[in-house]
Formats: sequence, C-alpha cells, structure tokens
Amino acid sequence: MVQDINKLTDNVNDIKSLFRTLNDTLESIEKRLSRLEKMDSIEHRVEVNQIDLSDIKESLQRIEETNNRDIQHINRRLDSHLVKIAKLEENMIIFKCK
Repeated sequence: MVQDINKLTDNVNDIKSLFRTLNDTLESIEKRLSRLEKMDSIEHRVEVNQIDLSDIKESLQRIEETNNRDIQHINRRLDSHLVKIAKLEENMIIFKCK
C-alpha cells in the first residue's frame, strides 16, 4: 500500500513537472507569436508608408509639371512685356533725339 502511494505520488510529481514544462513551452510560443505579430505590424506600417510616400511623390511630380507649364507661360508673357517695354524705351529715345 505504501509503495502504491509512493508510485502515485511520483506519478503526480511527474505530471506536475510535465505541466510546468508544457506551460514554459506555451509561454515561449506566445512570446514568439507576439514578436511575429509585431513584425507583421511593422512590415504593414512600412508598406503603408511606402504607398503613402509614393502617392505624395506622384502628386508632387504632377504639381511640379503643372507649375512648370504655368511658369513657362508666365515667362513667355514676361518676355513679351519686356520686349514691348524695350521697344517703347527705344521709341522714347528716338523721339528725344529728334
């Protein structure tokens, strides 16, 4: 009877030890999964930020193209006005000399 109780006690202790080992293993797995989730989250944020940056870059390029056209148009108008002013100055000088 005492031997049976000792065997049962040993078996219970073995089961407790197995449960502790299982618990440690589960904690380790949970930590690894947590890190993987964080990695997924970081990778997702990086991808989203890359998309956002790409969109911003494309928008800036479109704005730059539009502004370049506007600036070119403004430059042509300024050039034509400068030519008109130069002709008027030339005419004024000619009239002064007469």
